[in-house]
Amino acid sequence: MKASTIIATTAAIGIATVAHSAEKIPDTQVVRNVVLVHGAFADGSGWRGVYDNLTQRGYKVTIVQNPLTSLADDVAATKRAIERQDGPTILVGHSWGGVMITEAGIDPKVTGLVYVSALSPDAGETTAQQYEGYTTPPEFVIEPTADGFGILKAGTFKAGFAADTTDEDAAFLENSQVPINLSSFGIKLKNAAWHTTPSWAVIARQDKAFDQRMLQDMAKRIGAKVTEVDASHALFFTQPAVIADVIDGAAKSTTQAAQ
Repeated sequence: MKASTIIATTAAIGIATVAHSAEKIPDTQVVRNVVLVHGAFADGSGWRGVYDNLTQRGYKVTIVQNPLTSLADDVAATKRAIERQDGPTILVGHSWGGVMITEAGIDPKVTGLVYVSALSPDAGETTAQQYEGYTTPPEFVIEPTADGFGILKAGTFKAGFAADTTDEDAAFLENSQVPINLSSFGIKLKNAAWHTTPSWAVIARQDKAFDQRMLQDMAKRIGAKVTEVDASHALFFTQPAVIADVIDGAAKSTTQAAQ
């Protein structure tokens, strides 16, 4: 599958996106479930805008709360959410959440994967290996704790994670961030759902958590349909309409295959 790029840049596009978000999904649409998986240094509350947008359209939306204590624990949390779904499901991951949807997305209920500036390792590959050959921007600084967890450095959080938020929102995100067990990045995946499941990618052009080449190369490798947006790494929080539109498109695209 070749990657195609949709550019969401103008105010006119933004207005159209908001208007489109009010459209209810048809009763005949089979894929109606969405599971949202947050990344490191965050929790599920950042998905509120995406959740509101999708539920207004008629989707059933479940938000995973990753403990960020280990790869196995986070994958288990996502699997529990998938088990609760009553039919075909779109699985969405932001950043580290992309690792969860890659590993857990082999569940037969999952009809599509949406990577939101997210990691997508292959089976037998660690998350850390995805960074090889790329340079993470200097604004994104992880500080280790004494017990082996990592947290984003105070003072550079907004620049590295949430540059397009208000100072107040950036402060809330910084002060509510969840540390991640750094050893998780060194564990090899057993599965890579993107080999057999259609994938989409939303890439933030001003993302400082990843090298832009890395984001583009990851999306190309998994054959994702790409949407680019002017946003920071916190696009799951700042760009809910764009992300909801991509999820809606994935659900509509995979409905026919799920029937």
